[in-house]
Amino acid sequence: MSAVMTQIPLVDLKAQHAEIADEVTRGMVRVMEDTAFILGPPVAAFEQAFARFCDVPHCIGVGSGTDALEFIVRALGLGPGDEVLVPANTFIATALGVLRAGPSPVLVDCDGYHLMDPERIEETITPRTRAILPVHLFGQMADMEAIGEIAAVHGLLVLEDAAQCQGARRHGRSAGTFGAAAGVSFYPGKNLGAYGDAGAVLTTSGEIATRVRHLRNWGSERKYHHPEIGFNSRLDTLQAVVLSAKLARLAAWNEARREAAARYDRLLAGIPGVETPRTLPGNEHVWHLYVVRVPRRDRVLERLQEEGIGAGIHYPVPLHLHGALSHLGHKPGDFPRAEKAAAEILSLPMYPHITAEQQERVVEALRSAV
Repeated sequence: MSAVMTQIPLVDLKAQHAEIADEVTRGMVRVMEDTAFILGPPVAAFEQAFARFCDVPHCIGVGSGTDALEFIVRALGLGPGDEVLVPANTFIATALGVLRAGPSPVLVDCDGYHLMDPERIEETITPRTRAILPVHLFGQMADMEAIGEIAAVHGLLVLEDAAQCQGARRHGRSAGTFGAAAGVSFYPGKNLGAYGDAGAVLTTSGEIATRVRHLRNWGSERKYHHPEIGFNSRLDTLQAVVLSAKLARLAAWNEARREAAARYDRLLAGIPGVETPRTLPGNEHVWHLYVVRVPRRDRVLERLQEEGIGAGIHYPVPLHLHGALSHLGHKPGDFPRAEKAAAEILSLPMYPHITAEQQERVVEALRSAV
């Protein structure tokens, strides 16, 4: 690779910041002047705006997406002795959010879309199963109709991990409208990302919303009155300023991602050895990640990085093979689809400001590497 070759990042947060820098600076100055650093007015304003964007009545800002999942599980009264079904291929936060609340995560293999496979759910249900927690992975939603039908037959709750799908819809419906509640992450690299850790709970239930508001704020609705055990996990006022500025542009940025994904589809068509991603019928994808599958993935990734292409892997280790979850008692081979995906998946650079020229260079490097 030439020393002067321009790097193409996996995610270009600098381009996003340049678009909103002036607005964010003005907003942060106002926060400094008001000194309302904890649960200030910008937090409530963002919560209301994001709730409207997601077509739900309640959005509660919290410290992270993991906290959001934990608070949902706690708000629903699930605890030790209960089981919650989660997909085997996801970031570990999905399982840890369940574990931190008390229940045990029970893993389900994936389908051809890398999503929780509805056909493998019923075989994992036991008398202790209380809920199903699908992940809307890479920017598209799981098959919520099929999952909802199974849940209804067995009397189970449905939760949603919506960390990667801000703005995605399924048959016109947003995340958070299918289950009891959805946990959202605003980690910086997400479609709607903060300038640090942040998250939110989306729900149509006023009862769940109230419980989560208590949990995030030391178990308190009124200062110095704590009727229950809670946590210190509040959306920071400065982060709310950033998120509000980005939210106003999210629809346009998601559309730019769709255009970039369509361009990748065209450029990659017919390249032997490269399997392009599929969209589950009924989904409006927001392409948080553009994930292909290739043989000899690790070598391909190495070649791309040598050429200045910031590719990545989401995720190289299925949940059941992490040491943190070894107590679940699984071994290699237990979830073959998730394991095969983990060995082949490759995330290509994807962000709203990626150019056609950059994508052409990514694809040429990938063609050569494969």
